[in-house]
Amino acid sequence: MKGAPPGPRACDDRAVEQGFTRASLVPDSPERFVRLRHELGISTFGINQIAMGPGQRGRIHRHAAQEELYLVWSGTLTLRIEDEEIDVGAGELVRVAPGLRRQLINRGPDRVVVVALGGAGEHEGRDGEAFASWDQERGAPPQEVPAPADLDPSELRA
Repeated sequence: MKGAPPGPRACDDRAVEQGFTRASLVPDSPERFVRLRHELGISTFGINQIAMGPGQRGRIHRHAAQEELYLVWSGTLTLRIEDEEIDVGAGELVRVAPGLRRQLINRGPDRVVVVALGGAGEHEGRDGEAFASWDQERGAPPQEVPAPADLDPSELRA
C-alpha cells in the first residue's frame, strides 16, 4: 500500500520514493528469502526476511562495504561469524561488520525467522525535525521539542 505523494526524490544521487509503503512479514512463507526492499521501494538500504526450517543453513558470505544487522523474529538462530558461533534468540539483534564471513544456521527444533538489514556508507544523523502539533509547518531539532502528553484512556483500543 502506498501513500501520496508519489514519485522519486533525489537524495545524495539516490532516488528516494516519496510517500510511504507498507508490507508484512510472512513468517510461514514457503520462500526462504523474501526481498522486502523491493516490495517497499527502499533504495538506501537492504531489508530481507529469511526463514529456515530445522537443519537449514544459509550461504557463507561477506560484504566488502555493507554492515548487516540480524533481528531474530522467532526461533533461535545460530550465527557463525568466522570461527565463532553464537546463538541469537527471538527479539535479539546482532550487527556484523563488513569483511567478516558469516553464515545463518538453524540447529532446531523450531523454524527460525530473521529480518536482515544491510547498508553501506555513513548514517545521515541529525537530519530530522520534530513538531509540537500537526498545525506547525516548520519543525525544530527533536531534542528541542518536548514529548507529547500520553493519550487519554478514552483514546485507547479496548
